[in-house]
Amino acid sequence: CKFTNYNFKDNMNLEIIWTILPMVILVFIAYPSLFYLYLFDLSINPTVLTKVFGAQWYWIYENFDNVEGNSYSSYPLLDLDLLKSKKYMMGWRLLETDTRMILPYLTEIQCLTTSLDVIHSFSIPGLGIKIDAIPGRLNSVNFQINHPGTYYGQCAEICGTGHSFMPICVEAV
Repeated sequence: CKFTNYNFKDNMNLEIIWTILPMVILVFIAYPSLFYLYLFDLSINPTVLTKVFGAQWYWIYENFDNVEGNSYSSYPLLDLDLLKSKKYMMGWRLLETDTRMILPYLTEIQCLTTSLDVIHSFSIPGLGIKIDAIPGRLNSVNFQINHPGTYYGQCAEICGTGHSFMPICVEAV
């Protein structure tokens, strides 16, 4: 075959170089990346700690200090309740809840999530939050709300027949 270069047939030094050199480059890229990835998820003394429990098909919110009156459930509003208010006309039919989760803005918040029955996913796209709520596992997410207002979300995991009716409503004050 006239296209074969016999000088590169058995060049052991070249094979070692093009195997070892990319490995060294990848290690130098990976080490700082993993270091900063660890620091990114590390929160320094969050001011507000809250627990979120997913259940079929509602959410339970609880303050971490376990003071009486700090645990409350959040159910979706029925169509009759929405018809009485003007929110039905604004398109909030599957997003509004009877009890909103109240959180302060411009504050470091740590949210611990778990589930009481099946896998749920606590998702609020306006805040950039999506964390799974898994039975027997405690997951945490740290975030900060930069602007006051109302933020809507839903369960982002298919968790049963009432999955599409698990709204999340957070009011930042």
